[in-house]
Amino acid sequence: MTEYVLILAAYLLGSLSSAIMLCQVLGLPDPRTQGSNNPGATNVLRIGGKKAAAFTLLGDMLKGLLPLLLGHWLGVSVEGLALIGLAAFLGHLYPVFFGLQGGKGVATALGVQFGLYWPIGLVVALIWLFMAKVVKISSLSALVSMALAPLVVWWLRPEGAFLAMQLLISLVLFWRHRSNIQQLLRGEEGRIGQ
Repeated sequence: MTEYVLILAAYLLGSLSSAIMLCQVLGLPDPRTQGSNNPGATNVLRIGGKKAAAFTLLGDMLKGLLPLLLGHWLGVSVEGLALIGLAAFLGHLYPVFFGLQGGKGVATALGVQFGLYWPIGLVVALIWLFMAKVVKISSLSALVSMALAPLVVWWLRPEGAFLAMQLLISLVLFWRHRSNIQQLLRGEEGRIGQ
């Protein structure tokens, strides 16, 4: 019963859109109607600046991290932890409180990775930072880091449930980034800081 409650709680917490709520508090436009129309940290950076983007990033990461920390503390099974992480991620993508119009899931996925086993999150974050430094394109950095994330999970915590969860998260994340992938192929994707 505890696992079911935590899975539901993780989805509901994931459904709290950091970008939308922060923009409302700061009097900024709804990020679903400005810039890339995505309620995520990169778009908040465009419309609200670095500080607003940093708080959005932190909020989105905590949505993935906190339910898993609680799950570890309560002794939830590996399978239960994987489902909690997936629920938080899907809550961010399809938030019940915001008409199922959520973000693309990179920061929440990273929070989930830190929550499962912090070295996984650290390695994936370092891959993202390295790519961002080299190519200066947020979406490409995210896609490369999440493409490699299943290998990182397999290397550091090769439990089947964790690996299955990460494969699913990576596939869904690529699906959510399909417009970015098309822009990358056309050479039209914006660079970090533009």
